[in-house]
Amino acid sequence: MDRGTLHTVLRTLGVRDGHYYIEGVHEPSPLPTDFLYLRRSRTAPGMWETGAYERGTWEAVAQHTREESACTHLLRLLTGTGNPPSGGGTPQGAPAGP
Repeated sequence: MDRGTLHTVLRTLGVRDGHYYIEGVHEPSPLPTDFLYLRRSRTAPGMWETGAYERGTWEAVAQHTREESACTHLLRLLTGTGNPPSGGGTPQGAPAGP
């Protein structure tokens, strides 16, 4: 899964736009007070990071060598599962949305 696909999956699942930031794909403006994110690492070239942004501070929780693993991790953080829905359903254990 790439960042574009991840964004589509999150929208399909009804995850609110202000709950996440995906570099180059979904960058809310102005930035919400807090959210989960996926972006290129600022400290390790060629790496991706997932983390939490809170009150102006970016806090990485994991570094990834591949975009795909970073996308899966953010999906898991936001929904409780790293599996995109098949057939338009909601992944097992994921919230059904608003």
